[in-house]
Amino acid sequence: MATIARSELILGGQKSGKSRRAEALAAQWLAIDAAHRAVLVATATAADAEMRERIERHRRERSQRVPELLTVEEPLALPRAIEVHSAGDVLLVVDCLTLWLSNRLFPPSGQPLPEGGQAADAAIEALLGALAAVRGPIVLVSNEIGLGVIPLGPPVRAFVDALGTLNQRVAAVCERVTWMVAGLPMTLKGRP
Repeated sequence: MATIARSELILGGQKSGKSRRAEALAAQWLAIDAAHRAVLVATATAADAEMRERIERHRRERSQRVPELLTVEEPLALPRAIEVHSAGDVLLVVDCLTLWLSNRLFPPSGQPLPEGGQAADAAIEALLGALAAVRGPIVLVSNEIGLGVIPLGPPVRAFVDALGTLNQRVAAVCERVTWMVAGLPMTLKGRP
């Protein structure tokens, strides 16, 4: 059983077990003390039918695994959501930074914002400010997407670069960083 870190970044590929680990940490936190609460800040948006079904499936499965985990949906104002829901007896789970950054950089039209990297930098700075002020433990989930081939097109390459920067900056301020592979956690920073 892992200890609950003051702050933990969980990285990995798609279906690597990132969300399951975050949920397990929330369940563990809730079991420690009856006064503890846990809040999941979900950043996904349902832009199409497949994504709507995916979100609904995640809601159902999460409510079965950790029924006491309150879910708050916030696709854009993540720093504000962290500030509002942060408390000494609350473990926050942010799932996930990848979708939040995508929502920040790409409007619903699918066209990248003209300020591109500047928008990413400002969003990252706001998030880091919220993390510095968090009053209870926080678990952040993010994808590692920079391991493959170089993506086609400037907007996609810019997003991969921005996510890499976001992951590095968040990892630098987190007490623990965990890499998930095939459902197995590997501690990269901090104590397991």
